[in-house]
Amino acid sequence: AYLILHSDRRTDGIVLDALITMSPESDLIPKVVAGLLGNQVKGRWKNVQENSFILLALNRYFAAFEATDPDFVARVWLGDLYAAQHEFAGRSTDRASTLVPMAELLAVGDSDLIVEKDGDGRLYYRLGLRYAPDDLNLDPLDRGFVVQRSYEGVDDPDDVWLDDDGVWHVLAGAEVRVNVTMVNDSRRTNMALVDPLPAGFEPLNPSLAVTGEVEDRSASSSWWWRTWYEHQNLRDDRAEAFSSYLWGGTHEYSYVVRATTPGTFVVPPAKAEEIYAPEVFGRSATDTVVVQDQR
Repeated sequence: AYLILHSDRRTDGIVLDALITMSPESDLIPKVVAGLLGNQVKGRWKNVQENSFILLALNRYFAAFEATDPDFVARVWLGDLYAAQHEFAGRSTDRASTLVPMAELLAVGDSDLIVEKDGDGRLYYRLGLRYAPDDLNLDPLDRGFVVQRSYEGVDDPDDVWLDDDGVWHVLAGAEVRVNVTMVNDSRRTNMALVDPLPAGFEPLNPSLAVTGEVEDRSASSSWWWRTWYEHQNLRDDRAEAFSSYLWGGTHEYSYVVRATTPGTFVVPPAKAEEIYAPEVFGRSATDTVVVQDQR
């Protein structure tokens, strides 16, 4: 059965309008607004109905929260460190950013981060942390996505095996299917899945005539006529898949590589994230792959 004129975006617009009316203090309001704005395509939504309901709701949002023209100074303190100051006068799309080096962040230690707005208008801000791990062996991490990765032989299952220590072994010259499973409980927008390759693997790109037939297992279980991703890149060192809108559920991504170079390789985790909200992400564990001449 099909629901005629069904639209999740239109529903979001109705929910936003209801929240502003019934629960104007709700923390969900800016999140729904961000989701609607992030799901635009070329500055609009899918059809006239979506545009109408969403624009009416956003107009309500503007009247409730943006009626006052910005005229304020924003300040940030990290412990005793005066980290940032910026003046906002009038409406604009300008942004101000401040980078605090990791050395200073560590020197401050366990301290409060204070954001102050002095003046009239609404302040929007984002706090992010960019870091590099000090250990190559990383455990899986769920911050909005659950990601798992596995390998299997294409021509012969015995070409690939996992030993008792959790190390993958692959026969040199074998074709290997890489399977990445990604789970997100709620829908996401503008997301990317990036899977690094061991240096001993070479991807087989089905778009190239010399590659031949490569079975695609990434088709969606919900929309069987297409894959969950809109675009993919098979690069020398990684595979990438992108989606502007990803509904909640379990999604499979697979591709085929050839084991070309014997050796022992550390494989960084496969990672999924929202491109414009990288704090929403998930990764698999680090893997070790051994490409060997014989079993």
